Amino acid sequence: MSLEWIVKIATRYWPMFLRGAGVTLYISIIGTVMGFIIGIIVGVIRTIPIPDKLYKKIILKSINAVLTTYVEVFRGTPMIVQAMVIYYGTIMTFGIDVNRMFAGIFIVSINTGAYMAEIVRGGIISVDKGQFEAAHAIGMNHFQTMAYVVLPQAIRNILPATGNEFVINIKDTSVLNVISVTELYFQTSSVAGINFRFFEAFFIASVIYFIMTFTVTRILRYIEKKLDGPENYTMYTEHLAEETAETAGRQI
Repeated sequence: MSLEWIVKIATRYWPMFLRGAGVTLYISIIGTVMGFIIGIIVGVIRTIPIPDKLYKKIILKSINAVLTTYVEVFRGTPMIVQAMVIYYGTIMTFGIDVNRMFAGIFIVSINTGAYMAEIVRGGIISVDKGQFEAAHAIGMNHFQTMAYVVLPQAIRNILPATGNEFVINIKDTSVLNVISVTELYFQTSSVAGINFRFFEAFFIASVIYFIMTFTVTRILRYIEKKLDGPENYTMYTEHLAEETAETAGRQI
């Protein structure tokens, strides 16, 4: 490794590295947000109680079968294969030349959605069943129970896993170079091909990837701590009891 070449490549080609990092973050952020939304929708549907009426039961089982297939297929195949099949399959089947950036975001979104669906389902199941029963007892339907009672708790529980998916997406966008999305890996390959200095170029890329993932991890940890609230807190009833005891002591 030549430190001189690293400095030279970083100085000369920093706009390409910067553009690649920007595209990587852009796809990762949108893909994670869209995947999170997909995951919530799929997770909520897959936790709907089985209805009593036969036709509703058939409809729900059919929907669950489709959603289960989606989750298993996209969790069971590599994203690089999904990118090739979806992008080139769309061109060959429909003759549509899809925008590569749109294709990249779509692929990351549906891939993330498959993982988030299971994460959300696990978060919903982790909420105490008594809260479901209490919500139903006051007349809430399944979707009202999810929106007002269960999901606020489940989302807090799955926040670390969601952040982990975001970090994974930052790294996994590198597979989109197979459909010529100009993310960081693609730009690094171009720089390396110009100079025939592959080690130095990809060393710079690895540093950039590390900076992005490390920064995102620190930000997510900070958000988690804020949502946790103070470590030591006094419940209102305890505070009231202390005030009563203090007042009684003064009277004595």
